[in-house]
Amino acid sequence: MADHQDETRAAYDGIVELYASMFADRLETQPFARAMITTFAELVRGTGNPRAADVGCGPGHLTAMLHDLGLDAFGLDLSPAMVDHARRAHPALRFDEARMEALPVEDGALGGVLAHYSMIHTPPGELPALLAEQVRVLAPGGLLLVSFFGTDGRDPVRFDHKVAPAYSWPADRLAALLTGAGLVTVARLLHDPASERGFLDAHLLARRPAAHRTTAAPSIARTSRC
Repeated sequence: MADHQDETRAAYDGIVELYASMFADRLETQPFARAMITTFAELVRGTGNPRAADVGCGPGHLTAMLHDLGLDAFGLDLSPAMVDHARRAHPALRFDEARMEALPVEDGALGGVLAHYSMIHTPPGELPALLAEQVRVLAPGGLLLVSFFGTDGRDPVRFDHKVAPAYSWPADRLAALLTGAGLVTVARLLHDPASERGFLDAHLLARRPAAHRTTAAPSIARTSRC
């Protein structure tokens, strides 16, 4: 796990200012992603525990968005340069360097975890460990929103991301990993991206069930393919 993480950290350390300039206002042109994050924040507030981690926060723009949406949000990122930028850009918020498989958060402490395209560089065999860590820090009833590049195929697809090697996932396969980690998928959204790669933009919203609650079947929303 260390080798690819070292590569990813070094790659993001080297493009902080460019990345921040490209993505700080990106959601203004991504209504589906914006709607999913807004829904996530509303549901987290509804748990009565507004504490939420933006895992893989990058320059901190989504951490700030979660804060504006009423959450007690903080950001965590593998890249120290990204964390430094986030602290300068959003001095009122907390940002810390952390690995996704070892979050500096106590068990069951959070009402929500946002993983917005932050697990795309993780090799498929290592993803269950990262998801288990997200579940560990969630309180019963807490929510995880995972956004990723989706594919219509049956297996994850490795591709040359502009920053570091990455993977796209069939939504059903990733949803099955969420189930295996002990989560219940409550919503999924797949839509055509404005991207030359041709992957779908995919979002899965899952909940850590309370002990007394039964699981519910996921709802599905998908825009038409062009």
